[in-house]
Amino acid sequence: MRDDRTHPLLAQVPLTVSPFVSLPTAATLPYTYKSMPSTLPAPATGITGATDDEKPKYVVSPSGHAAHPDEIIASCQALQVHITRMREDMEATLRRMEDRIRERDLAEKRRVAPGWLDSDARLLEPERKSGPAPVAAAEKAEVAGRDAITVQLAEMSIAESAGVSEMAVDQGAELDRAFGGLK
Repeated sequence: MRDDRTHPLLAQVPLTVSPFVSLPTAATLPYTYKSMPSTLPAPATGITGATDDEKPKYVVSPSGHAAHPDEIIASCQALQVHITRMREDMEATLRRMEDRIRERDLAEKRRVAPGWLDSDARLLEPERKSGPAPVAAAEKAEVAGRDAITVQLAEMSIAESAGVSEMAVDQGAELDRAFGGLK
């Protein structure tokens, strides 16, 4: 565009002068600049274009990557092997974690009831005292008192169940009967 001829479409666009617009300037190249050769060597990354010794890459993905079906099958098999190895590693980790949980629970049970899991006896029996112990008269009276209260409570529950429903019973009368009248 250094010549005096301009493109017909560009000639139709009016030019305006604005202080906010600056025109681009030419880039200054360093003195060590060398132009690119017309033929490029093979890349160092190992990725090459379609050469004659390779299979033709005619399967093209939407992203623009081209590959041969054998390469696609090989990558799928490698992916399947990788996923299988990851699944096996995950299952082994899960088994180890379950074993640790089981061992921790067993250790807690052994701490709470030592010897319970180590023996085959599953029926717990209290140890009996050797020989009859003398029972005091106060203890006999206490046991008799407890028996009398139990009998009274049983009679009250039978009378209540045979009588009216619980809602109809006067709660004040029940309190008077239990604690005595306040006078």
